[in-house]
Amino acid sequence: MNLARAIHFDESDTLVFHNPARTGEWVISGGFEFSNWGEGDLSGKARQAFANGWLGLETFGRVTFVAVTTIEPAELETLTERLAQHFVDIYGAPTLEAAMPVAKVEINAMIDLCEGHEANTLLTVMRELVESGVSEAFRTIEPPEASLDILAVHGELE
Repeated sequence: MNLARAIHFDESDTLVFHNPARTGEWVISGGFEFSNWGEGDLSGKARQAFANGWLGLETFGRVTFVAVTTIEPAELETLTERLAQHFVDIYGAPTLEAAMPVAKVEINAMIDLCEGHEANTLLTVMRELVESGVSEAFRTIEPPEASLDILAVHGELE
């Protein structure tokens, strides 16, 4: 089964997000964070997090690009528990047990999004406020098909 990890091509995420996700941490969309936001909430770094930030499941920071990769069932269980605890700590869920089903829904939505994509496929998210709440759209960038000859320089070092 696939999920996605945070990936950075440069340091821009450290400049545009209040709390940038760590490279390599597992991520989900995290759109639930914005469920009660309005236009007045969308300024500066908060706007950037809303517009195109994925949510890291270790730092609960944001990242612009994620890459699809395989996840082991044991890792998935740990992530689900961590997200459920986040719902208790930050969003006021009454117990870990009450938060677990919601955490599973969020993680399963990300698994569904990653399903069928090759490893290293990049994903981006774009959000906007609409009358009914938050609308999310996702874009995929397939990994380049390149042979080792294209990527490697062959020869001797002098």
